[in-house]
Amino acid sequence: SIIMSTTTATASTHLTLSTCNLNQWSLDFTGNTARILQSCRIARSRNSTYRLGPELEICGYGCEDHFLENDTLAHCWDCLATMLESGATDGMVCDFGMPVLHGGVRYNCRVICHDRKVLLVRPKTAMADNGNYREGRYFTPYHPPSSGEVEVHVLPPQFQKKFGQSSAPFGLHSITTRDGVTFGCESCEELWTPRSTHIELALRGVDIIGNGSGSHHELRKLSARMDLILNATKKCGGVYLYSNQRGCDGGRTYYDGCAMIVVNGRIVAQGPQFDVEEVCVVTATVDLEEVRSYRAANPAFGMQAVTVAGGEGGGMRALFCEGVCLMNEENAIRPRVPEKDLELKVYTPEEECCLGPACWLWDWLRRSGAAGFFLPLSGGADSSSVAAIVAVMCILVTKAARENPTGDVAAECRRICRKDEGNALWVPSTPQEMANCILHTTFMGTDNSSEVTLSRARRLSEAIGSYHLSIKIDLMVNAVLEVFRLTTGHMPRFVSRGGTMTEDLALQNIQARLRMVTSYLFAQLLPWVRGRTGFLLVLGSANVDEGLRGYMTKYDCSSADLNPIGAISKGDLKRMLLFLSKEYPGFEVLGEIASAPPTAELRPIDAATATAEAGHSQTDEEDMGMTYEELGAFGRLRKIARCGPVSMFKKLVITWNHLSPSEVAAKVKRFFYYYSVNRHKMTTITPAYHAEAYSPDDNRFDLRQFLYNTKWSLQFSAIDEIVARYPDEDVHDKDKND
Repeated sequence: SIIMSTTTATASTHLTLSTCNLNQWSLDFTGNTARILQSCRIARSRNSTYRLGPELEICGYGCEDHFLENDTLAHCWDCLATMLESGATDGMVCDFGMPVLHGGVRYNCRVICHDRKVLLVRPKTAMADNGNYREGRYFTPYHPPSSGEVEVHVLPPQFQKKFGQSSAPFGLHSITTRDGVTFGCESCEELWTPRSTHIELALRGVDIIGNGSGSHHELRKLSARMDLILNATKKCGGVYLYSNQRGCDGGRTYYDGCAMIVVNGRIVAQGPQFDVEEVCVVTATVDLEEVRSYRAANPAFGMQAVTVAGGEGGGMRALFCEGVCLMNEENAIRPRVPEKDLELKVYTPEEECCLGPACWLWDWLRRSGAAGFFLPLSGGADSSSVAAIVAVMCILVTKAARENPTGDVAAECRRICRKDEGNALWVPSTPQEMANCILHTTFMGTDNSSEVTLSRARRLSEAIGSYHLSIKIDLMVNAVLEVFRLTTGHMPRFVSRGGTMTEDLALQNIQARLRMVTSYLFAQLLPWVRGRTGFLLVLGSANVDEGLRGYMTKYDCSSADLNPIGAISKGDLKRMLLFLSKEYPGFEVLGEIASAPPTAELRPIDAATATAEAGHSQTDEEDMGMTYEELGAFGRLRKIARCGPVSMFKKLVITWNHLSPSEVAAKVKRFFYYYSVNRHKMTTITPAYHAEAYSPDDNRFDLRQFLYNTKWSLQFSAIDEIVARYPDEDVHDKDKND
C-alpha cells in the first residue's frame, strides 16, 4: 500500500495581522516611541505575527522643514534601536515608517524588522505634493537601478554593535517567509497614483500588502480613500492592511485614522475615524487560502501575472527570509476568522464637521498646556458652531474618561480641569461639568446688539455648561471715539445717521477689533478670577466663505489662537447645528440659531426692517452682495476646478440658468473684486482646522499673491465679450435644460 503525505493539505493557512491608528506628535520622539511600543504590545497580545504602523510614525508626519535636519533622521534610528532592544519585533514582523538618508538622498521609507533585525528598507516612489502636502520639498521619489541589482543600505554603527547587523537590503522588494507567505509595501500616495504599486505586487504573487499612510481629514474624502483600498484587492485579490495617523500632530490638519484590514475587496476589520484615544490597534485573522483561490479563479489575473513572473519588475524582487514565519503555528491558537464582512462606517458631513474639529481641539488643548478655551459667543451660527464643537469634545472625552478612569484620557482630563490633586480617580460626571471647567464664553454686546442674540448665547451656554459672562463694551468704544474726536475734531457717524460709508465701516470695525482685545484680556485673567492657574486659548469663529470673500474685520474676533471652523462652509455649519439640535437633548437652541439669518450686529438697529428671526436689520448676505450658497459655488470653482474669472463665468452661465448672462457676469465680477481686494486678510488669518478642499488658507494650502490688480481688466473684458454674444437679458429656459 502507498501511504500518502497530508502535511500540505493539513498545514495552517491562517495568520493574525494587526494594523493601527496612532496619535503621533511631530518631533515627540519619546512619546511617539512609547505609542509605537504600546501598539506592538497590543498586537502581540492578540497573537499577531505582523504589525503595520503609519507613515513616518517615528518622527511624526508633519515635521515639515525639520525633515531637512540630520538630527531628525538620527533620532529616528535611535528610536528604532530602542524599540528593537525592547523586544518589539521579537517573533513579529513590524513595518515602521521613518525618513532615511541613502546615498546622500533623503527618502520617505518603510523599515521592516523582525527579531531585532532590519529585513528591508523600502523607499517611497511617489510623493504627495498637492493641497497641504509638500513631500517633494523634503524627499526624493525612489527609482530603482536599471541593473536590477539589490541595493544595500549601511546601517548606523549602533546596529552593528547592538544587533550584529551592519547593512540591510534597500529597494522595492517583497519578502517571502519560511512558511511561503509573501508580503510587501506601498506607501500612502502610491495608492492614489494611476500605476499603483499594489497592482505589480499582486501580479507577483504578494499575499499581504501593507500601506502605512499619513492621510488627513477632509470633508467627504473618506469614501474616495476607501474606494481605492477596497478596489485594490477586489480586482487583484490579496490581504490589504491600511494604517494611518489619527490626531493633530502639531498643525492645521487632523489625521483621521480609519485603519482597516481588507481581504479580496471585503472589510474584515476597521478602526474608528475619530477618537480621543492615542492608540488603536485593529486585528484580524485571515485565511490565505481564500486569497490564492480568489486569484487562481480569475483567468485574467493569471494571464497578466505570467507576463511579470520572473522579471525584475522595475527593481522588485522577492527576498527570502529563512528566519521569518507568519502562519499561526498549528494547534498553538484556534483562529477566529470573522463570520461576516463589516460594513464601512462613513460619517455624514454634519457628523464630520463636529467630530473632526472636536478631536483636533482636544489634542491642541492637552498638548499646549492650556487650562481651557475662551470663546466670544455672539449667539450667531458661527460662534455657536464653535461652542457646539467644544461641547462635542467634552462629550467624547467624558465618555472615554468614565469608561476607563485610570486611562490616559482620564488623566489628561484631570490635569486640564485642575482636578489632579486630591482625587486620583476624578472624572467629570457629565460633559457639562467638564465644559464648566474648560470653556469660557462671553457675550460682548453693544447698543447695536439685539436681545434675541443675547438670549440665544445665554441659553446655549446653559445647555453646554460653559462658564458664561455677558458684558457691554460701549464704554471702550466710546472712549476710543472720544480720543479720535479730541485729536481730530471730528466724530464719525453711521450711514443711517448721516455719515459716509467710510465712517460707517470705521465704526463697525472698532467694535469688532475691541472685542478681539477684550477676548485676550479675559483669556489671560479668567483662570485667575476663578482661582485657577494657567491660560486660555482664544477660539475664532470665521467660516471658510467669509474668509474667501474677505467679509471680516482684520484683527477682530476672527483673529484668535485657533479656529475650528475656518475651513467649513456656512451651509455645512448650519446643517451641523441642526443635526446636533436633534442628536443631543437640551441642544434644541442650536436649531433656532441655525434658522436665523446671519447678522454682524455692528450697525444701529432699524426697527422698521428688523425681523423677528434675525433680531436685527443688518444681515450678512445683504452686506456681502451675495449669498453663502453662491460663495460656496465660487469657492469650489476657484480652487477645486481651478477657474479664473472667465472660465468661472463660462461654467456658471450654464448652471445658473435662472439668471441672465449679464447677472451672472455681475456676480462673478463682484466676487473676484472682493476676493482680490481682501486677499491680504488671509496672510494673518488664524490657524484653522483644515476641512474643505476650497479653503483660502494662505499659509499652507491656498498659495497665491495678496496684492492684486483688482480691476481684472483683461479678464472682465473677456467676460463682457461673451455676454454680448447672448440676446439681451437672455434667461435660459430651465425646462429645456431639464
